[in-house]
Amino acid sequence: MEKLTIQEEEAMQLIWRNNGGFVKELLDSMPGEKVPYTTLASTIKNLQRKGYVKAVRYANAYRYEPMVGEEDYKKVFMNGFVSDYFKNSYKELVSFFAKEEKISTDELDEIIKMIKEEKSE
Repeated sequence: MEKLTIQEEEAMQLIWRNNGGFVKELLDSMPGEKVPYTTLASTIKNLQRKGYVKAVRYANAYRYEPMVGEEDYKKVFMNGFVSDYFKNSYKELVSFFAKEEKISTDELDEIIKMIKEEKSE
């Protein structure tokens, strides 16, 4: 699975959030400052070329639908991220966020509790 650019990831977020759509619909659902229509259309064409979306023809327009699930992309992206920046250690990742005070001990305890509950199911 090819890594996406920031612009492509933002477009995929729109596609995932809306479960696909026409370029105009996706543009209308975009939060904040909108990119030009042609920019979004070009980005979506790149996503189609990379195999992330498929174009379904409706009359004279195309509706773009996701071919890669959001969870699947997150798994691949996070595995690469942890490998590249944290020596392939999730322990290093959590430790980094704890040291940077991005996660509290209460939150860590909550995560441990969630993990234990999932294992007991």
